[in-house]
This record gives sequence, structure tokens and C-alpha cells, in this order.
Amino acid sequence: MQSRALLPLPRRLAVALLHHPVVDADGTVVTASLTNLDLHDLSRITRTYGLVRCYLVSPLEPQLVLARTLLDHWLTGFGRTRNPDRAEALATVTICPDLRTAADDFRARCGLEVLLVATTAKAHPGAVSCRTLRRELEAEAQAALLLFGTWDGLAPQVLAAADRVLEPITGNTPYNHLSVRSAVAIVVDRLTGSA
Repeated sequence: MQSRALLPLPRRLAVALLHHPVVDADGTVVTASLTNLDLHDLSRITRTYGLVRCYLVSPLEPQLVLARTLLDHWLTGFGRTRNPDRAEALATVTICPDLRTAADDFRARCGLEVLLVATTAKAHPGAVSCRTLRRELEAEAQAALLLFGTWDGLAPQVLAAADRVLEPITGNTPYNHLSVRSAVAIVVDRLTGSA
């Protein structure tokens, strides 16, 4: 049997989409609403790249109920028979009321120390590249929970509590407003892809 310490890198990665605490355009800490599109697309990225889980994090019970209803439709309802591929992707989703619950669940699933790795679209002191993080993870028997924020991104307290913060994704222009779905796809590909 393969040692947990030798698990391939994708089997030591998970994604968490935080809806709280995040900031709005003015920098105020807020709680964002769940979107159906994020749930579907992030689960498809998770399944395509072989990550352990996709965590949906919100403290709002009505939002968690909505997420469970959507998942039930695709995992046990008509959606499962209509689109089994979508059900396979959405089976990677775990709904959590807070980041600690997500991190504890991921730690239990992979049996390794879990680094909290925050993402941001803004420059952050001490931020590391995906290449640097990938090398670190390949050299150590640890896992990484990749934290992404909705609205205008993760709140300062999440960035401060993270073990690592990734450098922003930059394009060829000063414009820097990727959707969270695009950012997740780029980061996951950079960490696990062959290039």
C-alpha cells in the first residue's frame, strides 16, 4: 500500500471557496451569496485534476440549505440520471460553515499536515509563486488547502492566518479581475499540470 506521505500532489490538494469572511469593493468584511455556477465549475475543476475535495464555506444556514438542495438534485435526484458526469464532479463537494471545519475535514481525509494557502489579486508581502509552493509540497509530506474568496477576495484576517499566500495571477495588461472560477483553474493547473 502506498504511504500517505508519497501520495501524488493532486491527492494532497483541496480547494475551499470562502463566502465569509470576504471583502466588498470598499474593503468592508461581508458575507457573499452562493452561486450555482461556482459550485458546478469548481467541482468540475476538482474532479478533472484529481483533487481531494472542493469545500464550499458559508456561515449562513439558508445558503447551506440551498447548496445541499442543489447537491441533492445532482447526486440523488433527477440530475444524477440526466447528467452522471455532473454528479461525479459534484460528489467532490463538502459544505462547511467555516474554514476550520473544512481544514479539519481535509486533514482527516489526507492524514497529513495541512497548509492553508490563501490567494489574492493584490500584491501581498511574502507571497510565493505557484512554482515555489509546488516545489515545497513535492519536497514535504504535507497537503495544501487552497483558499479562494468570493466578491472582492479574502478578508485580511484570512490572509494573515494563512501559512502561505500565493502571488496574484497577472495577465498582459494592468486589468486584474478574473472570476474566481478562472483563478481556481489557473492555480490548480499551475500546481498540478505537467508544464
